[in-house]
Amino acid sequence: MHTQISAEQYDSWSEEQCDGIEIVDGMAVVSPSTSKRHNRLARILANALDAAAGPDWNADTDFDVRLQDVPLTNRRPDVAVYRAETIDLTPTRPEHVLLIVEVVSPGSETTDRIVKVDQYAKAGIPFYWRVEQAATGVPIIYTYVLDPATKVYRDGEMFTGVIKAAAPFSVTVDLGTV
Repeated sequence: MHTQISAEQYDSWSEEQCDGIEIVDGMAVVSPSTSKRHNRLARILANALDAAAGPDWNADTDFDVRLQDVPLTNRRPDVAVYRAETIDLTPTRPEHVLLIVEVVSPGSETTDRIVKVDQYAKAGIPFYWRVEQAATGVPIIYTYVLDPATKVYRDGEMFTGVIKAAAPFSVTVDLGTV
């Protein structure tokens, strides 16, 4: 029988113990290993968003977001854009976060396309981007905007091409929109 992990237990673990796992409904979920291509794309996105965000927002990779305490749901998105003044607050809460980006990899398709979208929306995170790694090597970015009344994301624009970010968190691409 599995025992649920509480927020207090998780908070007492070291960074090394938390690396590579997420907590969903109190249960530890091991994240599939990511490829170098996946990590590079996440880093490029984070760097572009960080540059575009200005002094009020930070963009980071490998960053925990506490969606709820009971049962504990703690996600580790590929990129999180959050309020700069909350950098030292632990845990980071949804109200600190403006945008979550998930880069879809083999093994994470259903979670990134369905499960996380619903969890981030219910938590009230205003923007969600899903990045698909096309066989051509050119990423496709699907953007979603939260409807605060229904706590459901509506489709935004879809982009493909070389990623360039501009404030406030719009994407421009060299190859245009799809």
